[in-house]
Amino acid sequence: MTDASHERGPEHGAEAAAPEPLPALRGNAALVPVDSTEARALVAVIAILAFLAALSACAAELVAAASAQWRSRIAQEMTIQVRPVSGRDMETDVRRSAELARATRGIAEARPMPKGEAERLLEPWLGAGLDLSDIPVPHLIVLKLDPAAPIDAEALKAKLAAEVPSASLDDHALWVARLSTMARAIVGVAVAVVVLVFAATGLAVAFATRGAVAANREVVDVLHFVGADDAFIAREFQRRFFRMGLKGGAVGGALALGFIALCAFLVAGWRGSATRDQIEALFGAFDIGWQGYASVILVAAFVAGMTGVVSRMTVRHFLQNLAGRPAR
Repeated sequence: MTDASHERGPEHGAEAAAPEPLPALRGNAALVPVDSTEARALVAVIAILAFLAALSACAAELVAAASAQWRSRIAQEMTIQVRPVSGRDMETDVRRSAELARATRGIAEARPMPKGEAERLLEPWLGAGLDLSDIPVPHLIVLKLDPAAPIDAEALKAKLAAEVPSASLDDHALWVARLSTMARAIVGVAVAVVVLVFAATGLAVAFATRGAVAANREVVDVLHFVGADDAFIAREFQRRFFRMGLKGGAVGGALALGFIALCAFLVAGWRGSATRDQIEALFGAFDIGWQGYASVILVAAFVAGMTGVVSRMTVRHFLQNLAGRPAR
């Protein structure tokens, strides 16, 4: 009896020892550790890439919103520019140009721009504190258009040419075209950056997954020995990497929102400065609205989902090549 038990002991012991790695799938020691140095490094990489993607998405949303605001404002305004000409009284020309504009159908208001306000528009190019009294700076008249009545711009141009030769009407069509082109270019670059960041995230996850599978080669072999198929093993990796991707995406998205809020706070502190005017002209008031928050959430969710899918596909491909057979 004892001899028989002794003879069967090694075989029985081998059978009992084989399933020992399985409890690792149920407890805190998972098949794919999430608290290891490699896992934390991967989460950090995903967070950085998600931050860049979310920041690019927010920048695209800010520029698109600012561009729409520019076009809306410019479409409601025109400008009369009165140049200083020798032998003509500037104030008389400005006053007469404003009178002609007010008498034109489709113009709700004609406001001569004060000299100080016009000089302030030149500060980004000429600097602040300059004495422009000796420089022949043109005077501007801002025209507010009446949305209920179309303006006859050609008739106004003819009147100005006849009575105030130094005045010219600008309908801002050229500026609208340039601003639209610039905004589309910036949005296109931001979208390209997001796509490249997603591609880099996928590559990082693929390499990290292959390393994790190789590091857990013995556990994978035991799972195959007890009957686990490739789909089960791939799901385990997918579940763990999805959690890491979700954590990294959430951290990166939160950092992007914090950075946008910090920029808004800093710009708000530059009150009355030309720098603030230029920044707000490009990005607005850094109010991303619900579209910006939605884009950040979508970026984080896409990063998490892509991390899980890429890890699953990488594991299946690795196991198929490892065994030289189709994945089960």
